[in-house]
Amino acid sequence: MKIGYPCINHTINCKGNKTFRLKSYSEKKLIEIVDNNLKCLIKILKFNINNNILFFRITSDLIPFASHSICKYKWQNHFKNNFKIIGNLIKNYNIRISMHPDQFIVLNSLDENVVNRSILELNYHAEVLDLMELDNTAKIQLHIGGAYGNKEKSLNRFCVNYKKLNNKVKKRLVIENDDKIYSYKNCSYIYKQIKIPLLFDVFHYKILNDGESIKNILKHQNKTWGKKDGIPMIDYSSQKPNSRAGSHSENIDIDDFKKFLNDSKPYNFDIMLEIKDKETSALKAVKITKKDKRFCYKDM
Repeated sequence: MKIGYPCINHTINCKGNKTFRLKSYSEKKLIEIVDNNLKCLIKILKFNINNNILFFRITSDLIPFASHSICKYKWQNHFKNNFKIIGNLIKNYNIRISMHPDQFIVLNSLDENVVNRSILELNYHAEVLDLMELDNTAKIQLHIGGAYGNKEKSLNRFCVNYKKLNNKVKKRLVIENDDKIYSYKNCSYIYKQIKIPLLFDVFHYKILNDGESIKNILKHQNKTWGKKDGIPMIDYSSQKPNSRAGSHSENIDIDDFKKFLNDSKPYNFDIMLEIKDKETSALKAVKITKKDKRFCYKDM
């Protein structure tokens, strides 16, 4: 078991530049921003290593416009050594890595152009992880997509379009349940068709489920991950008080987290904390999980 958080660290004085807009695109600007983003990533990883946070979700914005037709520059060649250095750091400290394309990546869309753009974006994500020379345990997680008036057809369309992906993407792709349309049971249907590993989102489950227990889901999820995939990943958060259902909490609910750890035994998995204060909650979770025999702890 490893604890992680996504994309941003509020503690260190380093921020990836997200103000790069299409109308101001230039190769010089691209190189400048990517260089900054990769340096920031190294700083974040070193912070995490020093604090036993051994799971991290790399931002999709690492290489702006990487899958857009405007980007002709071979950033892969320019930053090849940078990616190798980052990959070595990740491997040397046994850090688990994931990526999560945004909501515009919809593999089951009715619009063929959206599907094609989604495939290009997934190719980019796989390329980043390949350039770091990471094994198949580094995953790209994706929601199933929309229902488009017919959930069954939309589930099957996901399976059909999945087969269009290249093997570099397929070996890394996992799907997760959401809180509005597709429950874990729906994800299980896709698993039966194409044998894609399932990522269990605990918070989404609490909002949308089919009456299964967490323990039964974890038992099933474990069977969907092969040896080369590593142990399963889960997403964890809790409800933000006095907010709409599905709003992620600002900071970790210690009692809820302890209860989840107890309820999830004996199953092992890596936990991505989708909590807004990022590393602050991750540091608290590390302290709690040190007492759990499943926790992967490096004594610095």
